[in-house]
Amino acid sequence: MGKKQSVLFLLVLFSFTNSSAIAQRLLYPKVPGIVVDHSPALSGLYIGSPSICILPNGDYIASHDFFGPKSSEHTLGITWIFCSSDKGITWKKISEIKGQFWSTIFVHNNYLYIIGTSCNYGNLIIRRSLDGGISWTNPDTNQHGLLRIGNYHTAPTPVITYKGRIWRAMEHAINLPGASSKTLSAFMISADANADLLKASSWSQSNELPFDSTYLNGSFGGWLEGNAVIDSKGNICDILRVATEITGKEFASIIHVSKNGRESTFDPKSGFINFPGGSKKFTIRYDPESKLYWTLSNYISAGFRNMKNTSAIRNTLALCSSKDLIYWKVNRIVLQNSDYTKHGFQYVDWQFDDNDLIILSRTAFDDGSEEAHSFHDANFLTFHRIKKFRKFAKISIK
Repeated sequence: MGKKQSVLFLLVLFSFTNSSAIAQRLLYPKVPGIVVDHSPALSGLYIGSPSICILPNGDYIASHDFFGPKSSEHTLGITWIFCSSDKGITWKKISEIKGQFWSTIFVHNNYLYIIGTSCNYGNLIIRRSLDGGISWTNPDTNQHGLLRIGNYHTAPTPVITYKGRIWRAMEHAINLPGASSKTLSAFMISADANADLLKASSWSQSNELPFDSTYLNGSFGGWLEGNAVIDSKGNICDILRVATEITGKEFASIIHVSKNGRESTFDPKSGFINFPGGSKKFTIRYDPESKLYWTLSNYISAGFRNMKNTSAIRNTLALCSSKDLIYWKVNRIVLQNSDYTKHGFQYVDWQFDDNDLIILSRTAFDDGSEEAHSFHDANFLTFHRIKKFRKFAKISIK
């Protein structure tokens, strides 16, 4: 095939496979992974809150919302839903949800759900889909998904089932406008696993634990984006990202929740743990086969550890594991870019898929025409896979 014929072939291929991985690679050859969605920096619409789950039929479902100056995040959250029927190689947008933000998509009792807020610091809501994410219920009353009215905060963190109940960590903002991590109180919601999850009365919650300026010797900046996790002793925990101004140090906090879900307690002497990437959002899940807890986090690599604002270092994504949720080790660098100002692999959500991990990332990267607005203001939603991830368990990176 001659040069002109080759170019023509590529143009024709692009025309008829616009949603395919080949076409995406032609459009964005430098962007790592498979591009699920792209929102140019100049649009003022930035990609947030990636979440991923696997349907009973094996399809992957992904979601993300939009934030930024041209978005309606403060009044009406917008979330897009995507589906892949070929293990993440190609993706198709299947729906748009108006009034959904900061959300986790998950499967429970063979139904697809999405739980989060209605907007930036909005009502706590949940929706259900009976057709794989194409159509969704409307949370208009406390009988149909409007769980709590108020100023709620969260991110795509795990929804888990344990001992007949379903659990989800949340935060509540005390003061608006001007909410920040210092205004957030942490709590846990739970419901009987066989209850109607759309009914507000099905859900109970723990007490709320507020910000305390005395924690970490006065360097505590707040906790947010908690993970519902069961520890090695069978206790229910809320493990949260910790904001702090301690140079080179990153922490997570462990809140303990009673078995009935009604009481949350925190011991500031033992509740803070050293956690790689703890000043950024992370997701923790337990793997029964390896008997380890796993996470993907924005570990700070050598060369960046003298920076005060640790939450701004998101140019490295690392695979980490722990036997007990207390001591964590970095097993492998998954994604990395030398520039941290315009590049980020952040807010990743992930799932176990047999021997692999499947990953969805809020990615800031140059698209060939322009850079991302910043490391934080992502312009891509990207899909990645770590094959045979358990083989990295014995590797430790300093």
